Amino acid sequence: MASSTVTSAQPERPPRPNLAFRRLRGKRSPAEFAAAVRRAAREIGERVSCDARYVGRVEAGEIRCPNYAYERVFLHMFPGRTLTDLGFAPRSSVRGRQARGAGESWEAGEPYKTHDTRDDRDTRDTRDNRDTRTDRDDRDDRHTQDLYETHDNNEESDVLRRAFMTSGATVAAASLGPLGLALDAAAAGRPTRRAGTGEAGALEEAVRRIRLLDDRHGADGLYRRAAAPLRTAYALLDAGASRQATADRLYTGAGELAISVGWLAHDSGRFDDARSHYAEALATARMNGDAGLEAHAFCNMAFLARDAGRPREAVRAAQAAQRAARPLGSDRLMSLLSLREAGGWAGLADRVGCEQALVRAQTFYGRGPSETDPEWMSFYGEAELEGLEAQCWSTLGDWPRAARHARRAADLQDPHFTRNLALYSAELADDLARGGRPDEAAGAGLRVLDLLGEVQSSRIHTMLAGTTRVLLPHRRSPTVSTFLDRHGALPRPA
Repeated sequence: MASSTVTSAQPERPPRPNLAFRRLRGKRSPAEFAAAVRRAAREIGERVSCDARYVGRVEAGEIRCPNYAYERVFLHMFPGRTLTDLGFAPRSSVRGRQARGAGESWEAGEPYKTHDTRDDRDTRDTRDNRDTRTDRDDRDDRHTQDLYETHDNNEESDVLRRAFMTSGATVAAASLGPLGLALDAAAAGRPTRRAGTGEAGALEEAVRRIRLLDDRHGADGLYRRAAAPLRTAYALLDAGASRQATADRLYTGAGELAISVGWLAHDSGRFDDARSHYAEALATARMNGDAGLEAHAFCNMAFLARDAGRPREAVRAAQAAQRAARPLGSDRLMSLLSLREAGGWAGLADRVGCEQALVRAQTFYGRGPSETDPEWMSFYGEAELEGLEAQCWSTLGDWPRAARHARRAADLQDPHFTRNLALYSAELADDLARGGRPDEAAGAGLRVLDLLGEVQSSRIHTMLAGTTRVLLPHRRSPTVSTFLDRHGALPRPA
């Protein structure tokens, strides 16, 4: 007798209450805790629609393991803890427990398909208690879902998928643990099945995870482990895709990953490696006619050229980025690209050109965010705008003005983005030191040193080294002396 291809939505055993999660909620009501979850999501650029019902389902044990968006939010809310510490089951124990039958197939456009139609009714019934929701938000709450799961049985496709999926859990649990996204050696010599929506989604997730870890910890500890996922991404591109929409996602994902890896090289002082990765992303963008990816690649190339002492190239790359970005309709993107151009003009000692670009950046920024703003720009807010303007005035030698903007950047920066907080504080310390305010500079430098246990960035170490040289003649000051002694005791970056 043939078995049914319809799997039950019921768990095999009664759910076990999640007491650890309940303890973390403390005295807050489920609704208050859900509001805190939504606020935390916004802090890291995520979008979830957590409500009291979702919190109740977690505490009741119905949601054994959250999807990746909720995972990032919970780990952001409770730093230093793993999913297991929060009372969830390991993702590996949850995946695949509701596998489809051999005759089933899912639509390619439904990477988030759920197995319990009752959730649809529950979602509609409770919608009055939620924020405005999208289809994606509704899907976020379903406990039987695995975010980028697909069910093709081809072994090679599974190898590529697992390469992304298994590393994601490792990174979330260990923060700076190995990414581990390498191709299976056993599969290297075989033809690869065409990639699907699951692989495209996993690739996009890998990009998000690298960005999140960089925001928190800086690039030095990540770059050496980032080459493997990039190789996997281009292996997926080489495999091809059965649908054009999936192929477009793969090209964009691979290009964005190349930019992310390039940025890790850039921030850790490996400029030649960064230039190569950015060029690879630009080529990928142009092969696929992706204006958004092209603008992003040129944006980072402009930043790299400025840091590498090629200011005219920085101006030209920033202008090329603006030409690519103009049809996209994102004022925030145009604001950032104008700042990249301003940095190039500052490097050329062209104060007029720099000021004109800064005015454009402020004007575009003042128009506010929009639906067309790229996902990768989640870092760009008022703090970043102030920080980049501070760098322009510093390059032009206007130390008091640079210090004012750097101080404002540090004050505005969300403390959860540790790397940027350290960066703006280091900029402030250097501007104050060069502007003849050594005690204030040393105080800012000490705040940076307090953050270096969490941040690994060659850029920040280089800035501090420059500040140290400027402060050496002021060693008699107790504050300066303390800073110099603590800086001298730092281990040298590898």
